[in-house]
Amino acid sequence: MEQADSPAPASGQSFSDLLIVGGGIMGLWAAVHAERRGISTILADAGRLGGGASGGLLGALMPHMPDRWSEKKQFQFDALVSLEDEIATLEAETGLFAGYRRSGRLIPLPKPHLNRIARGHSEDAERHWRAGERRFHWHVLDKPDVDGWVEASAGESGFVHDTLAARVAPRSLTSVLIAFLRRAKHLRIVEHAAVAGLDPDRGTAEIGGEAIAFRHCMLAAGHRSFPLLQDLTPGLKQPLGQPVKGQAALLKADIDPALPTIFLDGLYIVAHEGGHAAIGSTSENRFDDPTSTDAQLDGLIEAARAIVPALRNAPVVERWAGLRPKAIDRDPMIGRHPDHPRLIALTGGFKVSFGLAHRLAEAAICIASDAHCEFRLPESFAISSHIAAASR
Repeated sequence: MEQADSPAPASGQSFSDLLIVGGGIMGLWAAVHAERRGISTILADAGRLGGGASGGLLGALMPHMPDRWSEKKQFQFDALVSLEDEIATLEAETGLFAGYRRSGRLIPLPKPHLNRIARGHSEDAERHWRAGERRFHWHVLDKPDVDGWVEASAGESGFVHDTLAARVAPRSLTSVLIAFLRRAKHLRIVEHAAVAGLDPDRGTAEIGGEAIAFRHCMLAAGHRSFPLLQDLTPGLKQPLGQPVKGQAALLKADIDPALPTIFLDGLYIVAHEGGHAAIGSTSENRFDDPTSTDAQLDGLIEAARAIVPALRNAPVVERWAGLRPKAIDRDPMIGRHPDHPRLIALTGGFKVSFGLAHRLAEAAICIASDAHCEFRLPESFAISSHIAAASR
């Protein structure tokens, strides 16, 4: 589709080629890619940059299982591998540390049939987890290969140790992205300013009382993107997405930050720098208070202490809760709105945002600038796919 003509700014209006609504992990990466391409951009957030769900604690970067390989799994694999270099580049440019490590993942296997399944996955990983000369592995072990990190009894039928999984410190990575953007030449940042009066067909909006004209608008406001898109998409029978509450905690313990992430029955235990371990997270479709923590988080902490000796007496230094954006088909929601060509969606990452955001944002910027993208988005990520699901 040809690029939309530039709207003529009215008297008193500012103009920008791109307006990005939302300064979480998606919007920040989009602004980075826009800056690299020299696109004049306004990045607007109703709060502060890096807040909301992007200001959490966990930071687990977990791959899909290597079986039943698909376009979506290949995309995620490529994104997880490329993120390492992307972060290293930003760290070199800013002099800051994002808390990234390819520390791997330990999965206890509590039942015999899980061991048999895991051995099949090991063969799948040997076929699919390849990036040029690099190989990543899915080792099936009788006991954990890291002394003292997880109770051997947690894996009565063995353990998996995969070498592809990684972790990042969410607040550190967003700080690196923000530091890069504070020095950007083609970007204006507007914080604590809600976007109102958005008219994607005229290419106009109001930000904190200021009138803005734009060529394209990118909705990267997490779960707050869904109602905006819903209003612009008549005839839907279901919501395009919803917020899902997650609770997590940060504990202080004498642990090695290079230890692998432990994953068991939805529980993540992530070793971070400075002797910290993050524990999470819940997935709550119904909730009264989006930022409160309760007994559900207490249960996760208790479960973590039961299988990790180093956390038995570790004090809790922070409890956190926030809302993650879950699109109707669970996958991220990316692309040009079929009825409003100036409007581009960049939301719906749910639990995979930090691992995929750099690639998703690059694709969205390619769409906005009608540029060739070196990789292809899975069809299920397209906003048109989500609209079709919500229309059924």
